[in-house]
Amino acid sequence: MSEPKRSIIWFRRDLRITDHPALMEAITTSDEIVPVFILDKNLIGQSGSKRLAYLGASLRALDETLGNSLHVMVGDQVEVLQSLMQRYNASAVHISKEFEPYGAARDERVAAAGIPLIATGSPYAVAPGRVLKPSDATPYKVYTPFYRAWCIHGWRKPVAAPKKIQCATPTDGDRNFPDWKVPEGTTISVAGEKAALERWKYFKKNALNSYDEGRNIPGIDGTSKLGAHLKWGEIHPRTLLADLGESKAHDVYRKEIAWREFYADVLFNNPGTDTQYYAPRFAEMRYNEPDEKFEAWKTGMTGYPFVDAAMRQLVKEGWMHNRTRMVVASFLVKDLHLEWQLGADFFMEHLVDYDVASNAHGWQWTAGTGTDASPYYRVFNPIEQGKRFDENGDYIRRYIPELADLPASQIHEPWLYPVDTRYPERIVDHAVERLESLERLKEIKVDTLPYPHA
Repeated sequence: MSEPKRSIIWFRRDLRITDHPALMEAITTSDEIVPVFILDKNLIGQSGSKRLAYLGASLRALDETLGNSLHVMVGDQVEVLQSLMQRYNASAVHISKEFEPYGAARDERVAAAGIPLIATGSPYAVAPGRVLKPSDATPYKVYTPFYRAWCIHGWRKPVAAPKKIQCATPTDGDRNFPDWKVPEGTTISVAGEKAALERWKYFKKNALNSYDEGRNIPGIDGTSKLGAHLKWGEIHPRTLLADLGESKAHDVYRKEIAWREFYADVLFNNPGTDTQYYAPRFAEMRYNEPDEKFEAWKTGMTGYPFVDAAMRQLVKEGWMHNRTRMVVASFLVKDLHLEWQLGADFFMEHLVDYDVASNAHGWQWTAGTGTDASPYYRVFNPIEQGKRFDENGDYIRRYIPELADLPASQIHEPWLYPVDTRYPERIVDHAVERLESLERLKEIKVDTLPYPHA
């Protein structure tokens, strides 16, 4: 009896079996597959404890769907793959194509070592680099025209999970599942493909049809909360897009998926902008050095309740509502006059759904240093944002128990109502720092429109 034809499926940011083009390719071209995840010491070193705990749980969930056949290996990717290919007499290594700088460089190194990588599909509905201006075939620099072209380009329909997956049987030495614990005092969302599909089903039923309004209210369950599932590829964006109609709410949600793909495209075409200014002129601006105010921002002790509630949510849950992500980012850059990279690094440490492109360019958008059709320098007012999007203070009370007894009329500006509380005084005066921020902008002579006070 001849030996079965085997291929390796190397899982990375695609920890699922539904609508997985690389997995399907491996299955259809082999008698047996060797599923593997390689623990990357570089990425582990950059990941906070909450994200690692989530990844560990996601790997166990994937293993269950593969009949407990997932190889979890530790070591250099080239050495691990060469060893597995030799042991299983595998003819190829199937992957989902990576586009962010680190993953792309890693795959180039592996391929250069002579390992036959076969890339099928990617983490995106439309892979970075495909959406180009029809006039000159250059990448888009502004979101809105990108979105229109992205919709026109389109994407294929999702494919069901394979009915049968024949996997090679791993040895005990292949089962190096990490034992990363959820940090004490924190809670993170449930990991895995099953949890992703259940969350999507719940969101479609309860919040999708009102998403255009509910998405801005951090005190309610009005967003899909699929960021971590998308980050680890436990669900593919095509699965989400396939269920969307043409209503306003559905279109707003479709646009949020497109933002993720736009930022991936921007980073692909500008690979240094995960750490460098997309608009280089802003590197010349006067910034403060991080001090105790930066520590107050990180610990949710700035004296601005809407900001502090969001920062405490981040540290406790490894997640933050999108509206408050913009508010806390604006506060760091515009009120504390610190460089956006400091905040982006803190988010990288704590976010379970950390995505290098979305994080860096989300920060740059709010900081006013990134891609934007509007050349003005937006400044978010942390008081007015709280009053508008957490009118009754429910979100604030959930994360700041010190203010739980304040009525809605007082909770957004507690410094005006002296009480015996552990909550701190404001570390800065927003009105003063807003003007200071705009003065610093003038110094670098950036062309501007009238400044909004969002």
